[in-house]
Amino acid sequence: MRLALGSAALLLAGLGSASAEAPKDPSGTWLTGDGRAKIRIDRCGPGQSLVCGKVVWLKVPNTDAGTPRTDLKNPDPKKRARPVIGLQLIEGLKPDEEKFSGELYNIEEGKTYQVSLERESAQELSVSGCLLKILCGSQTWTRVPDVNQQAAITPPEAPKPAKPAAPKAPRAE
Repeated sequence: MRLALGSAALLLAGLGSASAEAPKDPSGTWLTGDGRAKIRIDRCGPGQSLVCGKVVWLKVPNTDAGTPRTDLKNPDPKKRARPVIGLQLIEGLKPDEEKFSGELYNIEEGKTYQVSLERESAQELSVSGCLLKILCGSQTWTRVPDVNQQAAITPPEAPKPAKPAAPKAPRAE
C-alpha cells in the first residue's frame, strides 16, 4: 500500500510539471515598439536553455556627424565607444513559466531593467520591464524578416537591353 501511494504521488508530481507550459521560443528578429531598432534574439547558454539578444539594425545608424552610433549613455565610460549595432542587450534570460525573465540593457538611458519576454503570437513579442521594481512599462515587438536573410536576397536583374538587330542584307528580287 505504501509503495502504491508513493508511486501515485510521483505520477501526480510528474503530471503537474508536465502541465506547466514551457515558454514559447522568442528566437527571431524583432522590430522594437517604437520602430527604431531591430533586435535579433537567439537561444544561448548551457543546452540552449537561455535567451540572448543583440541590436542588428537601427533606423538611424549614424550620428549627424556620419559616425556609427555608440553606447554614449553607458554608466561605464570605458564602454561608451562601443558601436550600438552588434551590442548585446539581452543576456541569459531564463525560462520562467510561460515567459523568459532576466535583464535587458536600455541603450537610450544607459540603464538595466528587469524584464520578461513572452510570445503573444507568431508575430508579436510582449516585452515588460521594471527599473527598481517601481518604474514599469511594456511594449509589443513585431517579428520582421531576419537581417541576414534580407542581406542574402539579391534584387532581380534588370532586363538587359536588346542588342540592335544586325542590318539585313538587301533581298534580290
